[in-house]
Order: sequence, then structure tokens, then C-alpha cells
Amino acid sequence: MNRPYIISHMMTSLVGRIDCGMTAKLPGVEEYYAALNKLNLIATLSGRVTAQLEMAKKGEFEAKNKEPLNAEKFSKKISAKEYSIAVDTKGSLLWQEHSEVPLIIITSEAVAKEYLAYLDERNISWIACGKERINLAKAMEILAEEFGVKRLGIVGGGTINAGFLNEGLLDEISILLAPGIDGRKGMTAVFDGLPMETEPISLKLKNVAQYDSGALWLQYQTR
Repeated sequence: MNRPYIISHMMTSLVGRIDCGMTAKLPGVEEYYAALNKLNLIATLSGRVTAQLEMAKKGEFEAKNKEPLNAEKFSKKISAKEYSIAVDTKGSLLWQEHSEVPLIIITSEAVAKEYLAYLDERNISWIACGKERINLAKAMEILAEEFGVKRLGIVGGGTINAGFLNEGLLDEISILLAPGIDGRKGMTAVFDGLPMETEPISLKLKNVAQYDSGALWLQYQTR
């Protein structure tokens, strides 16, 4: 399958939790973004929750006509050297008219046609694939073949990371390990939400870098 080389790049506390409000208070934030730049990514991708917190406008889209697309399609509005991608299965996030880095929204075929028209009006590219859930493998194929994305970074959050891992789509895991502990019960981890019967996945250490702040940059290959 033709798809991007995919790297999950996250900043975590010592115990693997990724709450942004917590990690922002720990040493290592500057190192996280410096490491991100060194990965030479064409695009970065966020899950719906992270996108809603950090990228989208406040509020949610409410379609008056809920007729679904019910077809695998994509719409490329802009050719660019880099993209910002958000996963939004049902089509609920609101967006600005323009963005410095062009947006691509990945959704399922269950998305309302009205929502896709909303994206079209804002010159936002989109990919719809998968009947009720997004077909991540197919979406990655479209990103590579139609948008020219050869290196993709997953930058949030735990559920989307787990989804890519579970589908065998992650090539590399990049962790900026901050010198701090988040011991709060129930906080999201780097990979979260997989069934209890899921077997652990062994990784191959690629590189370790140490910073004066006490942070570590750990890079692992999945195969």
C-alpha cells in the first residue's frame, strides 16, 4: 500500500500521560517543538478531541439536512508543501475561513453532505472514507497519492494514536519525555482506549537524546 511514513510524536510526563495543561507546565516544551521540526514532516494530524481544543472554533456544526454522503470521495482544494489534518468522523468541528497552513479534514462516509458543503465554502480539503468509522488505511493512501504527503506526524491524542497503532500504520514513535509526574487518575496516556485483550507491542530503540532541562527524546521503530 502506498502511504506516508507515519510517526507519532508526543510530549508526556514520566508516567506517559499527555494532558496538554499538564505538559505545558513541565520542562521540555521547547525541546518538543524542536524535535518536531527535526522530523521533517509534510503534515501533522490530530484526533477530534485535540483538534477541538487546539485548532477548531468554539461550538459544533449542526446539519439541518442530515443526508449522509454514503460514498468514498475526496476534495482537494489546495496543493501545498505542508498540511494540518484533523480527524472528525461525523463532521462536527467548526473552522475559520482561512488558515496559514491548509487544512484537510478526514471523515467517514456517514458525514452529512451539508457539512462537506460547509467545508467547501471555506476552501477546506476533505477526505471521506469508511462506512461508519474512518478507514484509516484508505485515508493514508489518499493522502499519499492525491496530496503528496510522504511523511506524516500524529500529534494528538491517545485515542487516535491507538487507532493508528491498532491498524499497523505507525512506523515510528517519538516521545519527548518531560521530567515530571502526572499521577491524576483517569488522565489520557500516549496510547489509550484499546481493548483489554490487546497484546503488548515490542519496539526497537532508534535514538535517545538528553537535554539540559532534564527531558529525554526517545525514538522507537515499530518494525
